[in-house]
Amino acid sequence: MEMELTKIRNEETLSHLPGAFKEIISPGLSDSSQMHINTSFIEFNLENRSVNFGEDTQVLHSPVILNDIKDPGLHESSNIIQKSPFIEANTEEVSLFHLKEKCVIPVFTKDNEITLSHQEFIETALSAITKVFPNENLDTPEIRVSHQIKGRTPDALHIAAKDLQEHQRTSYFERMAFIIRIPGITETINGNKLSLTIGGVRSYSLENLYNKKTYEKFKFFIGFQNMVCCNLCVSTDGFQSEIRAMSYLDLEDKMLQVIQGYNINHHLNSMKNLLEYSLSESDFAQIIGKARLYNYLPKKEKVLIPELLLNDGHINAVAKDYYQDESFCRNANGDISIWEFYNLLTGSNKTSYVDTFLERGVNAFSFSDGISKALSDGSTNYSWFLS
Repeated sequence: MEMELTKIRNEETLSHLPGAFKEIISPGLSDSSQMHINTSFIEFNLENRSVNFGEDTQVLHSPVILNDIKDPGLHESSNIIQKSPFIEANTEEVSLFHLKEKCVIPVFTKDNEITLSHQEFIETALSAITKVFPNENLDTPEIRVSHQIKGRTPDALHIAAKDLQEHQRTSYFERMAFIIRIPGITETINGNKLSLTIGGVRSYSLENLYNKKTYEKFKFFIGFQNMVCCNLCVSTDGFQSEIRAMSYLDLEDKMLQVIQGYNINHHLNSMKNLLEYSLSESDFAQIIGKARLYNYLPKKEKVLIPELLLNDGHINAVAKDYYQDESFCRNANGDISIWEFYNLLTGSNKTSYVDTFLERGVNAFSFSDGISKALSDGSTNYSWFLS
């Protein structure tokens, strides 16, 4: 099955796409299926911190400051997104306004230097995206948080917790994940609309806030979101598991490098190839059983097998959805395509905690791709899950 052509809003946007996006074409602009190549689109100059978009233009590195969440460059997400978040687990949804106006910002205690806040992380990502896609509208950031850290103002020192007034309460969230969709760049695979999506994860638990200020750690990705189920589709080359930054200037530079290094065509073609393979009910049952055994293997045997990061809870959810999921369950013969199997894995990953969510999402793709290869080549290490 051929993938539908990516939809780009206008010709100006198409001309600004980086080299990594060189095969994206717009049906409204050309009937040709030839590559659109612009290898000189974006050049990074880390020494003078400029970004060249094909013109001799200096781009200042400053985060997008959004005093109102309804910024003209953003628009509200569709209802389907509101009903199905990209991650669930123990998270709750908050707005960018809430982070900016209602949450305090942690500091490094030994020198009282401020940390890079969650909202600054999101705003820096928005700034990077608008540099690469200057003519695209962006969906309002979808933000999920967990592990609230509570405090109180000095005047509330001796007040019982139940009697605290709103202005006497302080809080911030230890962990935060967000995504920003670019709705003008989409692809369709097997009838599922995929939207280009960029996002990140931040956890203060990875920082030593009891010490002096040092490099802070962030996770960042570019990939796709399946709009049917809102599952994220992330591959290795679109994910940076640890970005170390001292300032938003460092952070934005490294975000731009991740975006530029993402091979969109390889990712889309790899996902399309998952449709070429399917699992019988027996194959599926074999994988589920071996996945349950995986975590109990002796260490010397486990190191010989490709890594599987999903735990028993995830595997149980996959087994359940094999029968019950409305979009990706088995067919009448009990068969299921690897594309559907992959989406069952990413669906189960929604129950992961924020700090392990992206790594498991990337692993779900690698695992699905490995299983597809094992179906045609029994000599691969992934064959253990089918034997």
